[in-house]
Amino acid sequence: MNAISSTDMEMEERIEKAVALFREGYNCSQSVVAAFADLYGFTQEQALMMSASFGGGIGRMRETCGAACGMFLLVGLETGCTDPKDNAGKGANYAVVQELAARFREENGSIVCAELLGLREKKDTGIGAPCAPEARTAEYYKKRPCVEMVRTAARIFAEFKQSKK
Repeated sequence: MNAISSTDMEMEERIEKAVALFREGYNCSQSVVAAFADLYGFTQEQALMMSASFGGGIGRMRETCGAACGMFLLVGLETGCTDPKDNAGKGANYAVVQELAARFREENGSIVCAELLGLREKKDTGIGAPCAPEARTAEYYKKRPCVEMVRTAARIFAEFKQSKK
């Protein structure tokens, strides 16, 4: 899906919108996707629905960071292809995903939710962990780097998008 031209807020405002959405209680992936979704013709509700399952490192399994997943979903809207035989298109999309993942990893040390949260070693899995999200209290925000992961993913995507102009 190709991006449509936008006369809305600047990218910096979108980054702050992503952070604000997270602070409202949306998960990390939803926050990143919803901040940019209108650029691709999606409503906020559609954006929230399509990215809902990626929070907490995908379904709270603490795998790939949900904020990074949101960034990857947006990259798919920007560079993805719809022809199953378009290997060059698939490869080009994957290259952008890997480039942005490398930037996220370089800035944060990992793209794995559990590692970012300091919850487990790389060999452990999160499958079977409690599914209920934690209450968003002041203590939650003090101990979690998630707000900064949302900010980082939104900024990296915004920089990528601006570089395409």
